[in-house]
This record gives sequence, structure tokens and C-alpha cells, in this order.
Amino acid sequence: MRLLDRYLLREWLVPLAYCLCGLEILLITADLFRRVGDFKSKGLRGSELIEYYLTYAGEWLGWMLPLALLLALLYSLSNHARHQELTAIRAAGISLWRLSLPYCAIGILASLALLAVNEIWSPNSDDVLDQICARHAARRTGKQTQEERHNLSFESWGDRRQWHRAWRIGVVNETATQLRNIVVLWTREDNTWLHLEADRAIWSNGRWTFYNVLEQKETLASNAFPVVPVLKTNMMVMPQISETPEQIESSIRIGEKMSKHLARESEIPIKDIFSYLRLHPKLERHDSNWLYTKLHGRLAGPWTCLVAVLIAIPFGAVSGRRNVYVGVASSVSILLIFWVAQQLALFAGAAGMLQPWLAGWLPNGAFGLAGLIMTGRAR
Repeated sequence: MRLLDRYLLREWLVPLAYCLCGLEILLITADLFRRVGDFKSKGLRGSELIEYYLTYAGEWLGWMLPLALLLALLYSLSNHARHQELTAIRAAGISLWRLSLPYCAIGILASLALLAVNEIWSPNSDDVLDQICARHAARRTGKQTQEERHNLSFESWGDRRQWHRAWRIGVVNETATQLRNIVVLWTREDNTWLHLEADRAIWSNGRWTFYNVLEQKETLASNAFPVVPVLKTNMMVMPQISETPEQIESSIRIGEKMSKHLARESEIPIKDIFSYLRLHPKLERHDSNWLYTKLHGRLAGPWTCLVAVLIAIPFGAVSGRRNVYVGVASSVSILLIFWVAQQLALFAGAAGMLQPWLAGWLPNGAFGLAGLIMTGRAR
């Protein structure tokens, strides 16, 4: 890395750290004032509040990091322009494109880091307060309770729809490793139908074990005499049922959100979407549009960091010739317009008015290209 690149990055990363810390403190303070009554009524301790805000910090980073990159870069470039450093750098034969390389490199790294944060840190942040409160209540009463959900269902298909399983589950524990009151309707590859009822099922050693099982089979061929033998057994190991607890959990969660067509991008991890698509290779058109739009929106969202950098460069590089606040206000306004356009595009994709991939990537491409064009025209 050249000495110039190190200098430019140092002058940018310091205000970036200040912007991130300032925005984080502002958000935590505002949320604390809004929820202080709720926290006091639940009697949460300081360590539990820290856990809560550490979890939510990952979700806030999705819009906070692009804004911090934009503001810090505008501040840094404005300082360089005010002290005639940009003029001296360009007089030395270094173009604005070459000067922008370290900024774009950080924008790319920030986008990749935000993609990882969305997958690892923040996908389940919406339920974190309920989980913390449940643990607090269990600790206070001395009873370890596990969260359970009731009356759930989901379906899974083979890759080429050669088989189909419909699950109805009375009770599911928090990790979906223990099920109670299960009914599985299974249409198998050999054109036979199996009806499986069990009092409970446990996931262990990579396979499901059913207890107190009632099994019925029937041939679905129209010219065959239906045979319905009944098998009752205390325990049955079913390695051929391939759905894992993670797949069941994600399938139920996505299915519930899909039924309402409500979900922010941060609510559905990419791995869960791919898992759901593998279990449901053929979806209804409106469900397919909604889910694929969420997938592309999830993939494209973190690249807002790079778009923010591309928007900031042309405004910051020429700010020495005009009031710096004009450049700040203009670029922030463009970034807000970008966020509005992003949400409108995602809505259009979920409604079937745009192709899902186009709905996810069009705002990034359009505003990123606009930033490149403005950089090329900057003097």
C-alpha cells in the first residue's frame, strides 16, 4: 500500500469510528428512553440489557454503517479539499479515480462484513427481548423452562417432487429437536401413501426417533386394491425422514411470515431461504416472487456501503469550491432517496411487478452508476 493510500485511509477511518460510536450511542439512548418502563416492569439486570443491545447492534448496523461511511468520507474529503490537499494530489498526476481506490476497497470490505453480520449476528434479533425475559423469569423462579410453540405445520418436497411430506405438530420446543403430537402424511417415491402418528419425536445422532407410533400405509395407484395394514410400536427410528431441526425451524418461521407477506430483510437469513427453497422446489407464483425478492434484497442490501462511498466521492471531492454543508446535505438526501427507492423496488418485486433479481439489485446498480458518472465529471 502506498504512503498516500495509508494517509487517506487514516484520515477517513478515524472520523468513521467517531460516526459509528455517535450513531450507536444515539440509538441506544433513544431506545432506552422508549423502553425503560418495559425494562423496569420485567426487572431486567444490567448484564441482560447489555446482551439485548449487543444483539440489536447487529441489526442497526445495516443502515448505520452506510450512513457513517458517507458522513465520515464527506468530512475527510472536505478537510483535504479545504487544505488544498486534493489539488496538490491531482497536480502530482494522480487522478480522482486512483485517489478513490482505497475508499472503494473499504466500501467493498464493509459490504462483505455487513453481509456476514446479517447472517451471523442479527437474524434473530426480533425475538431477543422475549428470550432474555424468559431466562430472567426462569432464573428468578428457579425453574428452567423452555419456550414452546403449538399447532404448527409445514411441508417438504423432494428435489423433483418425487415425494412429499406434510407435517402437523402439536408442540415444538425452542430448537425443534423435540416434537410432540406429530402427524406425518408421506407420499413416497413408490406411489404409496404413509400416515404416521406419534406421541413424540426426538432428534438424536442425525435421525428422528418416534415414540408410541401408529403407522398406516395405502397404495395410491388407481388400479390397485387399497391395502391399509396398521403397525403399532413403542419406538421407531426413521433415518429416511431427512428434515433436520434447523430445516423444520426455518421452514415454520418462513412459512408463517410468507402467509402474511411480512418480513424485513434482516429477519430471514440467506441460509434459511435456501433451505426453504430446497424443501419447496415449486412454490405458488406470489410466494415465489415474495421469497426470491427477499433473497435478492438480502444479498444486495449490504452493498449499500459501496453505494454510499460512490455517492460521497464526487460530492466530497469538489466541496472545497462550495459550502461544505451543501455537499453533505445533497449526498445525504441522495442516500435517503436511495433507501426509499430500494424499499419501493422490493415492494414491486414481491408484488410481481418486477423480476425479483431486478428488484433487489436495480437500486444498487442505478445509484452506483450515478456515483461513477458524477465522479467522472468532477473537476
